Amino acid sequence: MIKTDPQEVEQRLKQFELACRQKGVKLTHQRIEIFREVAEATDHPDTEQIYQRLKNRLPTLSLDTVYRTLWLLKDLDLLVTLGTSRERTRFDANLKGHHHQVCTKCGAISDFYSDDLDKVKLPEPLGMLVEIEATHVEVRGICRNCLKST
Repeated sequence: MIKTDPQEVEQRLKQFELACRQKGVKLTHQRIEIFREVAEATDHPDTEQIYQRLKNRLPTLSLDTVYRTLWLLKDLDLLVTLGTSRERTRFDANLKGHHHQVCTKCGAISDFYSDDLDKVKLPEPLGMLVEIEATHVEVRGICRNCLKST
């Protein structure tokens, strides 16, 4: 698995610690490790994947703790979620403007950046949305690994 640049991870961890202190949220070892796992990941893991990656390092960790911690971190604006309610919710600690490419065969997700897409002007009126909080493009297709295996 590809990991995020260590300097970027450290910056995200500093944001995490600052936000927790400002909101009076305890900086427990489990919360730090759960956030670190998401901050280092580039594959936008879901709750179960994060739990599986951490359970050997943190033997007292429960799936429920991972679930509650991820949603707490989202409420603190330290994570964003991906996916629709019909899919598993995935978490992303990259708060910089970016877009996603999704493999429709294996489900892999990765980030990409595009100045051109960032500048796309949205049509007026947009329909039911009155206040837009964020926009991003999600490109779906078949990844290289899946094409090689067919």
